[in-house]
Amino acid sequence: MRILHTSDWHLGRSFHREGMLAHQATYLDHLLEVVESESVDLVVVAGDVYDRALPQVDAVALADDVLARLAASRARVVITSGNHDSARRLGFSSRLIDAAGVHLRTDAGSVGTPVLLGDDDGDVAVYGLPYLDPDVLREQWGLAARSHEAALIEAMRRVRGDLAGRSRGRSRTRSVVLAHAFVAGAQPSESERDISVGGVSRVPVPVFDGVDYVALGHLHGPHTLTDRVRYSGSPLAYSFSEADQRKGSWLVDLAADGSVAAEFVEAPVPRALARLTGTLDELLVDPRLGVHESSWVQATLTDDARPSQAMERLRRRFPHTLVLSFAPSGPGGDGVPLARTRGRSDHEIALDFVSAMRGGPASEAEAALLQTACDACADDPEADVLATDGLW
Repeated sequence: MRILHTSDWHLGRSFHREGMLAHQATYLDHLLEVVESESVDLVVVAGDVYDRALPQVDAVALADDVLARLAASRARVVITSGNHDSARRLGFSSRLIDAAGVHLRTDAGSVGTPVLLGDDDGDVAVYGLPYLDPDVLREQWGLAARSHEAALIEAMRRVRGDLAGRSRGRSRTRSVVLAHAFVAGAQPSESERDISVGGVSRVPVPVFDGVDYVALGHLHGPHTLTDRVRYSGSPLAYSFSEADQRKGSWLVDLAADGSVAAEFVEAPVPRALARLTGTLDELLVDPRLGVHESSWVQATLTDDARPSQAMERLRRRFPHTLVLSFAPSGPGGDGVPLARTRGRSDHEIALDFVSAMRGGPASEAEAALLQTACDACADDPEADVLATDGLW
């Protein structure tokens, strides 16, 4: 059986206020192309279909379109809910949708009931484990501890119990598990929502022992924890910390004896990410940076004095600059300077702050603007209030 493992679509998510829906649609077109070109039998989506529990209308429309196209494809589909999804909303009408070959598994109570598929080599039981919140399940399941590990141990106990009943005698049922969790051995990115409970979030790999293939979701980078336990990662980068990650899906061949062979299928990159560091002049003239002129850019300026209109000037060369920060290379770094404030007016303190941060005094127009701002914040605009204590 040929399986395409994907996860963490986060439909409706923005990237530093830039809409991503068109890029997400490009990935989903790619996914459908892979299903046909690689003769995929089963698509598994391991959670976080949407970016929020109440997704925007356009994101729902895109999900509706791709699910209809998948239902009309050669592949069966199993989808679980992630920590960003509303399990109830994503799972709405799941019993009706099952008939179309798209299986939504969002109910924790059914983790031991598989989607049963078959091929020329026999049965394959696909167990969809939605995101399991220990706080919700602790009393219901009688968990020994308040942790994701305890919740997944109980879920996998139910999976193994069902699987044992299907594999009696000479016939062996192969197995696939989808899980949305933070499994030890993988590295998180900045764009994932923290799912720790009492400071504990990681789940040991051996929790999934005895399963032929485990399709993980939640972390946005692809990871191979063992030959049988993998993260596909998100199909698009959702933070600059993911700039160097390969994005895509795992194409997994599940053999008759339960062995697996996996190949990573890279996804299209509608717009690359770049993290650039240097003085403003260096970034504006360095010919080697020409390849990033169409990228989303995070720029860190190392000028000792903050350049005027830095973002505007950067965007003339890099129109898609989204993040700008400063890390001066000179003494003092980018820290806020300390200065005497006792006996000085707010306006004087503000002028010194501008001078210290910029490396030069404010212009007459800027000084006047700061005076207006200080007056607007004062109870009595006519009073030149002096600071009495403290540091800025």
